[in-house]
Formats: sequence, structure tokens, C-alpha cells
Amino acid sequence: MASTADFKNGLCLEMNNDIWSIVEFQHVKPGKGAAFVRTKLKSLKTGKTLDKTFNAGEKVTTARVEKRPHQFIYKDDMGYNFMDSNSFEQLLIQESLIERPELLKEGQLVDILVHDETETPLAVELPPFVELMITYTEPGIKGDTATNTLKPATLETGATVMVPLFVDQDTMIKVDTRDGSYSERVK
Repeated sequence: MASTADFKNGLCLEMNNDIWSIVEFQHVKPGKGAAFVRTKLKSLKTGKTLDKTFNAGEKVTTARVEKRPHQFIYKDDMGYNFMDSNSFEQLLIQESLIERPELLKEGQLVDILVHDETETPLAVELPPFVELMITYTEPGIKGDTATNTLKPATLETGATVMVPLFVDQDTMIKVDTRDGSYSERVK
């Protein structure tokens, strides 16, 4: 059990037969009336988001969730296969538990959130940025870099990302896994 004073981003709560992670929260103390905490929660089972308001000091049930390091091995018809970095056991994960599966590359290190009591995987967290090679993009025209125009580029994983005109084929780029956007070229 915890109270609203213990809220922080990433804290997991048990509510309505589901496990919710706090995405963001804000403590509000209006000039008149009691204080409250406005939160944005994300379901770790379904991926839905929910806006919920708690009274200040309200007790909530926290879920014990563990982050375990895994390495992505391969994808097959059954799902995505990961290997535990400590015990070398393999784990099969469904695509619905992965935020951006198109950015997974073989050998990629990820964290898998596991419910401590039931040992069930809840979600796969990719690192904030991944480095991927561009396999195809239209060539840029020399001197055409003054504007912020973007063009599509296909990555080695098959994902398509919008990149600036000066980025060429066979270039390593950094991709933000939170929104799937181009970040920078890798030197």
C-alpha cells in the first residue's frame, strides 16, 4: 500500500483487475477545497491510457513489477523470442506487449517488465534510442539542405522513418523509440 504522496512516474498500481503505470501526475492544491492528484495512467496489459483523479492522501495498492534485462533473438510465427541475460532462458512475447516492435534488431538489449507475484511478462521497454542502418532512401540533391524537408527512409528492420534530405543510404542513424522519429546521424 502507498499513498498519493508516494506517486512518481513509472510507479505501478493495481486497480480494476489490471496493472497501471503512472505516466504523469500533478499535485493540485486549489484555493478552495481539498488538494488532489491528477494522473495519467497506462494499462500494462492492454496499453490503454486513463486520466484519473485521486484525493490527496488516498491509499492505493502498488504492484510489484520487476525490470529484467533480455536480449532479442528472433521473430517467428509464434511471436518475439527473447533470452534472459542472466539465466539464458528463452521467453516468447506477443507483439501486443511491445511498444514499437518494428524497431527491434536481432541482438538488441531490452528490459521486460514482469509482475513479481505471477511471473507474467507485462511489457517490453526498448532503450530510449536505437542505432539502425538505412537500407533504402532516395538520394538527396546537393545544396538542398536549407529547408526542414523530410523524406522516407527504410531501415534494416523494415521500419520506415522520415529523415532530412541530407541523410543518404547506408548511413547509421539514431531513432527515438518513444515516437519512432529520426534523432541524428551516428558518427
